[in-house]
Amino acid sequence: MSHSGSSFQNRTGARWCELSLIACLLLVFVVSFALGRYPVGIRQLLLSLASQVLPIKHTWSPTIDTVIYQVRLPRILAAMLVGAALSAAGASYQGMFKNPLISGDILGVSSGAGFGAALAIYFSLNTVGIQAVSFCFGLAAVLLVMSISGRIRRDKSLTLVLTGFIVGALFSAATSLLKYVADPNNVLPAIEFWLMGSLASVDSNSAMSAFIPIFLGTVPIYLLRWRINVLTLGEEEAAALGLNTRKLQNIVIFCSTLMTSAAVSISGLVGWVGLIIPHLARMIVGPNYKMLLPASIMLGATYLLLVDDLCRTMSNLEVPLGIVTAVVGAPLFLYLLLKGGRGWE
Repeated sequence: MSHSGSSFQNRTGARWCELSLIACLLLVFVVSFALGRYPVGIRQLLLSLASQVLPIKHTWSPTIDTVIYQVRLPRILAAMLVGAALSAAGASYQGMFKNPLISGDILGVSSGAGFGAALAIYFSLNTVGIQAVSFCFGLAAVLLVMSISGRIRRDKSLTLVLTGFIVGALFSAATSLLKYVADPNNVLPAIEFWLMGSLASVDSNSAMSAFIPIFLGTVPIYLLRWRINVLTLGEEEAAALGLNTRKLQNIVIFCSTLMTSAAVSISGLVGWVGLIIPHLARMIVGPNYKMLLPASIMLGATYLLLVDDLCRTMSNLEVPLGIVTAVVGAPLFLYLLLKGGRGWE
């Protein structure tokens, strides 16, 4: 009876945590529409949103609809997508490698995507071209890591991490070379601003182009999240339980790469999200991936949406995302380390 009561309390507590995270995300989602240089009242916002499904007479300015649906909605959705994708990839990699200091760009995807974007900007491609080239180079970087590490017959996990570090360093060096030869008046500032991360140029097409690969990457990992629990026990223990560890690792790598590359292609390089958000999720719901993965997704979406709101409202000039995530993320991660990594046991 005591065991049944404890299980019921755990399920109830997990459900309340889940509902609380959903409520926080919805609250930030609604408030984000009202923030910006063009004022949009909460009443006007709610009426405009409700008018999409209910026959409500338009008593507000058409400009409000333009600001909401053509400017803020794509950016809000993009922030949520990027935050969710980076957090889910970070949580998945931390479980797969059994290492809390790993994030979604450990295999060089962000460095590859950054080089692709810098290359596209150097050759004066448009926004769609920059996103496409960035996405492709992100995938190519991880494929290169997988190809090289597959030829090394040693500890596969360690080999993957080390190869990812090497390939990422090479792409970072190539990006630096591009910045060195770029026009310092026009091209170089554009490359630098993209690499610092921003959602200022996101439109509905960009958000949709990122949604498809992020969705395709998230669904398999979400459905297999209970197997990631087994993978955290170690390859030998997981294999003894009948789990095909190599196949699962390849699925996690492919899906995480797909999500991260798509996220970076529209937002630029945004650090710390995939590292600290899974830690926060563990402190809230524990290490069980049945709850940890959805909690990471919702926390990541909420966190990056808050950061983007701060970036576009804290000054007259928009502050790059990467700067704010580093300023907030580094002290927060230090705090989590001082707390002793609670949630990993």
